[in-house]
Amino acid sequence: MAIESIAKTLGTGSGVDVTALVTGLVEASFANKNKALAAKTETLTAQISKVSELKSTISDFASALAALTTGGTLATQPTSARSDVLTATRLAGADLTGLNASVEVRQLAQGQVASTTAFTGGKDTVVGTGTLTLTFGAATIAGTSMTGFTPGPAAPIAITVDAANNTLDGVAKAINAANAGVTASIMTDDSGARLVIKGATGASQAFELTGSGDLAQLDIGRTATASQINSTAQDALLALDGVETRYATNSVYGLIEGVRLDLVSAAVGTKVGIGAKTPTTEINQTITNFVETFNEVYKMVKLATNAVDGPLRGDPAAKDLLRQLRGLTLAALVPDAAADTPRSLADIGIATQRDGTLSVDTARLAKVVTSFPKNVEAIFAQGAGLTKALSDIASKAADKTTGLGVSQANYEKAQTKIEDAKEDILAATEKMRNRMTQQFAAMDAKVAAYKSTQSFLDQQIKAWNAGN
Repeated sequence: MAIESIAKTLGTGSGVDVTALVTGLVEASFANKNKALAAKTETLTAQISKVSELKSTISDFASALAALTTGGTLATQPTSARSDVLTATRLAGADLTGLNASVEVRQLAQGQVASTTAFTGGKDTVVGTGTLTLTFGAATIAGTSMTGFTPGPAAPIAITVDAANNTLDGVAKAINAANAGVTASIMTDDSGARLVIKGATGASQAFELTGSGDLAQLDIGRTATASQINSTAQDALLALDGVETRYATNSVYGLIEGVRLDLVSAAVGTKVGIGAKTPTTEINQTITNFVETFNEVYKMVKLATNAVDGPLRGDPAAKDLLRQLRGLTLAALVPDAAADTPRSLADIGIATQRDGTLSVDTARLAKVVTSFPKNVEAIFAQGAGLTKALSDIASKAADKTTGLGVSQANYEKAQTKIEDAKEDILAATEKMRNRMTQQFAAMDAKVAAYKSTQSFLDQQIKAWNAGN
C-alpha cells in the first residue's frame, strides 16, 4: 500500500489520530536542529548585511573626499584683479605660496578668417573638381588682402574634391573631413552663399588655399581675386611685470609657474595684479563635513563590533577597521613636513574624544591655517594626505584576502553550508515520517484484527448466555 493511502486510513483500526501523532513526533525529533540552524541563518544574514554596509559606507566616504580634493577647491588659488581682462586657474600640484605678479594683456591671439565672394546659386553651386592645397605659415595683411606669406615648416595638405563633393557645400565638408587644422562653413545671405574658412589662433597659423582647375575660384592668399581676409592670424601679446612675451593661444601656460591664464580682452596699459588666496572658508567647511561624516561611520563600525551584541563582534577585519579609524588623527599625512610644523589631523586641531569620535578645535585650526597654509593644503592634497590615508583604509576594508571582503566570503560560505544542512534535515525528516507511518500502519492493522476478534467473542458469549 502506498504511503499516501496508508496516511488516509491510519487510525481506522485503533481510533488514534496516527497522522497527527507521527507529525508531532517527527517535528519534535528535529525541532532543536531546525531552531539552531534558523538562529545561525539569522546571525549570518545580519553579518553579511553589516559587512556589506560597512564596505559600502567607508568606500563612499573615501570617494567623496577624493572627489572634493580633485576639484582643487581646497588648495591655494590664484586671483586676478580684473577678471574681465584675464582669469587665473591653479594647475595640479602647484605651489602658489607668495605669488605676486602683474600681467598686461596688449593683444589677444586670434585665427585667420577668410571668405570667398558670394555664389548666387547658393550652397549647392557646382564649383568643379580637382585638388585644394592648404599651406600654413606667417602672413602679412593689408586691409582685407594678403600681401605677403612665408610658408611654415609643415608640408602642404592636399584635399581632393571629386564628383561626390563638387558643390560649395561639398567643398566645406571635404575640408572639415580632412582635419587639416581649419574649419569651413557656408554663410548665406541675400547675395548668395560664401565659403568661410577659419584657422587656429597664432601668427604661424595663417594659411593660403590654392585650387587646381575650376577650384581656383576658391583661392585664398596672395594671388586670390575672389576672396578676402576678414581676420588676421596673430599671437597674444602680454607683459609679465613689464617684460613682453607672446603666445599662440589665449590660454597661457608657463608664464607663471603653476598657473593657467585665460585672456579675455586686451587692455593696453592696464596691469592686472595676480595673487594667491588660501581657501580658508572651504577648508573649514570641509573639515566640519569630514568630522561629521567620520563620526557617523565610526559609530556604525563601533556598534557593529560591540562586544555584547554587535553582529561583527568576533570579526577581525571589522575590528581592524575600527582600529584604523581610531588612529587616523595621529597618522602622518605630510611625511616630509619640516620639524615643528603640522603633519597630522591632530596637529591642525582635530582631536579624538574618549568615545572615539572626533571634535574640532576651531581656534587652533584658524591659527594653523593662517600660519601653515602649505601644510594644511598638503593634508587635503589630491591623491595624497588625508585622501590617500582614507582611501587606503577603504581599500584594506574591501580586500578579499585580509579585509571585510574575506569576511563576507566566509559568511556566505557558511550560509551555503547551512542551506545544505537544511536540505539534509528535510530529507531525514521525510525518511523518518515514512518509516514511522509504515510502523504505525502495521500497528493499526493489528489493533483492527484484535478488535475484530474481540467483537466475534463478544457475540459468541452473548449467544451462549442467551441459550442458557
